[in-house]
Amino acid sequence: MSVLKMNAKKLPYSRVLLKISGEVLMGQREFGLDPETVDRVAQDVKEVIDLGVQVCIVVGAGNIFRGVSGAASGMDRTTADHMGMLGIVINALAMQNALENAGVDTRVLSAIEMNQICEPYIRRRAMRHMDKGRVVICAAGTGNPYFTSDTAAALRASEMNCDVLMKGTKVDGVYDCDPMTNENATKYDRVSYMDVLTKDLRVMDATAISLARENDIPIMVFSIKETGGFAKAVAHKGPFTIVDNKE
Repeated sequence: MSVLKMNAKKLPYSRVLLKISGEVLMGQREFGLDPETVDRVAQDVKEVIDLGVQVCIVVGAGNIFRGVSGAASGMDRTTADHMGMLGIVINALAMQNALENAGVDTRVLSAIEMNQICEPYIRRRAMRHMDKGRVVICAAGTGNPYFTSDTAAALRASEMNCDVLMKGTKVDGVYDCDPMTNENATKYDRVSYMDVLTKDLRVMDATAISLARENDIPIMVFSIKETGGFAKAVAHKGPFTIVDNKE
């Protein structure tokens, strides 16, 4: 029996929201979805579910289409953001398929109604699914343009009374500058919401940080590229950074 399973009852969180960027799902590709990476992330989520932790997921769409980049190239911002929301739905369906192949009961709930392929997002329905042990994948962002998937993650974490918003990224925490380009970057073990905003640490966009701060939802930033990294982070093992109100 693993150390994590032996200590399952002592885990600090009982309900978590996992935010995954679209870029993570690309794996080593330059565009789209990498099936092996999606399957690995699904196995990581299954490991956390097996610990008795309730999980909901918000995915981004940077691997398919970014509304901001579309607007920058001359496209109407509202139209571009709607295209990005549809990209999120594609990623959500891919995650659902991988999770169900791994034996995890899953529901996709979309902020934009498309009843033929997923359920509409209704807060009480989402919470009921989680109470039944299902993974809820929240798709289509907030359903509104000008709001990022990070903001959608902070909103859903607040609505569903999650203990923590866990952002799975390519790096193992928050640094004072980009560790991918600066080998002297310094990692924070804990940082306040205000420091993230005033120092422009690029953890999430300002709206998402402010929403998490207002609702006292801590944000944990960890690397999801490592197999088993999600379960380790849930158990407060391995490298990560906590963003909260504590100085």
